Amino acid sequence: MNVLVAGGTGFIGTNLCTELHERGHDVTALARDPSGAALPEGVERAAGDVSSYDSIADTVAGHDAVVNLVSLSPLYQPRDEGAHETVHLGGTENLVRAAEDGDADRFVQMSALGADPDADTEFLRTKGAAEAIVTDSHLAWTIVRPSVVFGDGAEFLEFTKQLTTPYVTGLPGGGKTRFQPVWVGDLVPMLADALEDHTHVGETYEIAGPQIVTLADATEMAYAADGHSVKILSIPMSLAKLGLSAVEPLPFVPFGADQARSLEMNNTVVTNDVTAFDVSEDELTTLGAYLGVDAADRRTAKRRSA
Repeated sequence: MNVLVAGGTGFIGTNLCTELHERGHDVTALARDPSGAALPEGVERAAGDVSSYDSIADTVAGHDAVVNLVSLSPLYQPRDEGAHETVHLGGTENLVRAAEDGDADRFVQMSALGADPDADTEFLRTKGAAEAIVTDSHLAWTIVRPSVVFGDGAEFLEFTKQLTTPYVTGLPGGGKTRFQPVWVGDLVPMLADALEDHTHVGETYEIAGPQIVTLADATEMAYAADGHSVKILSIPMSLAKLGLSAVEPLPFVPFGADQARSLEMNNTVVTNDVTAFDVSEDELTTLGAYLGVDAADRRTAKRRSA
């Protein structure tokens, strides 16, 4: 299969391009500047901006399938007003149109847990609206909604450290927001399977890892992996929202009101659709295992720093 991976030079994209290449597909990684990406030899690189149809149409043409991984981060506030609509809506619309015009058959859209046109955050609202563009198309589509994804080069653990300070730190609501993070090494084979197996056409899957952790848990794990502990203090959510809204206009502050609202919403699944890919949760990698930190390690780190 001749596959175009839009966003193929990003964290998930480089892993997916590698997986598809190893499975014998002809793979092209599309990005605004793909030149410095760590991609295997044999994966083609193409420059293009999904927000501009003319910059991608010729590249998309002739591919059998398109995977859309292009996304802004839900963890950070974009500086450009309207960026979510430009990237998530406009980008998806252009890719779908280019795929249809270029006679592609398959289209896999990576969305997000909680995506809904009526969601409380701009990130999730535009992700939900983008899903409708895909499902209304004439393409054989599949939508995958993962929880936060972790692995080498991911943002999630770096986000927890940017949001906190070592040893003693405050977290909105005490860091009780729940996540079900999935390892990129588990997610990527499922994305590849979704593309290859036509039984997944017309399906929307919610994918999560085997371990539910709070933001406080993730923060403790991140510091424990470095041999340190951190004491979590609770910041009332109302104060956190007020504070993040106040600093949102400052160019050096990467968080804003949308991030504060997102911390009021759990990022977990009711039913984990990994079973649709013949995978059980027991086979998946936990965040603790990835970091080499279990409950005993965290207690030890706390005693050492006490």
